[in-house]
Amino acid sequence: MKTETIALLSPAPGTQQTLQVQRYGTSGASPKVYIQGALHADEVPAILVTQQLARRFAELESQGAIEGEIVLVPCANPIGLAQHNLGQHQGRFDLRDGGNFNRGFAHLADLVKDSLRAQLGPSSTDNTQVIRSALRAAAQALHANNTVQDLKNTLLQLAVDADIVLDLHCDTDAVMHVYALTPQAEMAEQLGAALGAQAVLLATESGGTPFDEACSRPWLVLQELFPEFPVELACFGATVELRGEADTSHVLAKKDALALCDFLSSQGVLRHSSAIPSPLCSATPLAGSEPITAPHAGVVVFHCTPGDVVVAGDLIADLVDAATGAITPLVCKSGGVLYGRCGQRWAQPGKRLAKIAGTSLARTGKLLSP
Repeated sequence: MKTETIALLSPAPGTQQTLQVQRYGTSGASPKVYIQGALHADEVPAILVTQQLARRFAELESQGAIEGEIVLVPCANPIGLAQHNLGQHQGRFDLRDGGNFNRGFAHLADLVKDSLRAQLGPSSTDNTQVIRSALRAAAQALHANNTVQDLKNTLLQLAVDADIVLDLHCDTDAVMHVYALTPQAEMAEQLGAALGAQAVLLATESGGTPFDEACSRPWLVLQELFPEFPVELACFGATVELRGEADTSHVLAKKDALALCDFLSSQGVLRHSSAIPSPLCSATPLAGSEPITAPHAGVVVFHCTPGDVVVAGDLIADLVDAATGAITPLVCKSGGVLYGRCGQRWAQPGKRLAKIAGTSLARTGKLLSP
């Protein structure tokens, strides 16, 4: 293992935040895998999993069982780890301006498309190398004028030329689920099967440019821009939601790390025997995911828990008016798996209370929560 410490742009004299990057296997070799944990810094189950991965990767490296290179960033957001407000950890949004740490990554396809046309040719393999080089150069040229932007640029620079990018998160109260691009459904379902995911949610663009799509989606965009050239989807990117915030056990972390290793083995990255279990679900469109939202303020009383299978018309929760005691029943419009719900039991109008992985809806716009 090689460990690198990257200093981020200092926000003020006397302060410094750094990223620790761990590299396993052969530097610069293919395939390249990039894995990071807790970009939303309050989603700490990911940190336990990356620590377990570090131990396992070190063992496999000592056995010569890693093909290519694995880049691991155990804690991807030192800024968010240090943010507290009135005694509460605030790891999802930048307290400086309210920006989401997992949104607003650079659109690299827009930066390279004009220069690529003259470089592409009839070989998909050659085109992959040309595009990777262009994306790498574009990421390296990104400019930052604040620490958060420097963090985002640095993470993108570490990952943009990888074959596989896994961004480890968790939800508030949820079952294991995965987000990925629609054209990469097969690999997404393999990843979901390895992890025991109960929902695999697919989109061609979820909105807001989250990290995984900043790495994987440029290939899809360039494929659509240059139909006359063979362009592979040469980067598989996925966001892995490691259940809920309270699911922080060593047992679960070890289980999830081993499952990720099984997936990497199935992709030819690791040489160790593994068998991916049968999937617990089929992939569904993210546009079919139904949010259950509060129409007014009130106390939330759930009738369903994460993992429950529901049908259209099922009662998901009651919303109790604090002044009158009147109960508003909240029912779902589509069937599917309730894969996540909020942790708070007081809701303001418009608050998203639960999410159902369905197929009958067709929402547009930004499909992921802010």
